[in-house]
Amino acid sequence: MPMKHLSILRPFGLLLTILSLLLLQACSGACIPALPENARVLAFGDSLTYGIGASKGQDYPSQLASMSGFDVINAGVSGETTTGGAARLGTLLDKHSPELLILLEGGNDFLRNHPTMTTKSNLAAMIEMAQSKQIPVLLVAVPQKSLFLSASPIYEELAEQYQLVLVEDVLSHLLKSPSKKSDAIHLNDAGYLALANAIYQAI
Repeated sequence: MPMKHLSILRPFGLLLTILSLLLLQACSGACIPALPENARVLAFGDSLTYGIGASKGQDYPSQLASMSGFDVINAGVSGETTTGGAARLGTLLDKHSPELLILLEGGNDFLRNHPTMTTKSNLAAMIEMAQSKQIPVLLVAVPQKSLFLSASPIYEELAEQYQLVLVEDVLSHLLKSPSKKSDAIHLNDAGYLALANAIYQAI
């Protein structure tokens, strides 16, 4: 190649190197690696994942699949606590080998006044199960049982401890909005769409 062309290409090579380093730096903390177009995603949780209150096909995993093109598996079980989730998750990770786990669980623990540290420990166990298999985890915070429906602080603590991407306040805000709810603790079609959008943006 002529020297003139090489001298033109050198700045571009330098630019590409800088961009690569910036991208690596950006992912040195909490980030989700880029997923392929048809990535398999395991949406795991309780009734908010299952889609109580949604019309057919309007639960958040279905809406996330439609907007993203991902193969989103709805692994929600209505009424499940984190104790049940911790017992169930390992089998599903082995069965589906997902490229991303979306973990949205804990609401039934709070409603039933389970010890907060038990809930946190169960969530930590599920996160560790996924990370031991090199599966990235996106954590969705659930409101604690309170007048203000603020997200339980255990989710931020877990996200910091395990370097996770956290969707923190979305669910709390949606459950404060009558137009986004089907009842006191579940979303409607519009609410699940907003949740799916927030999760997609986080991915």
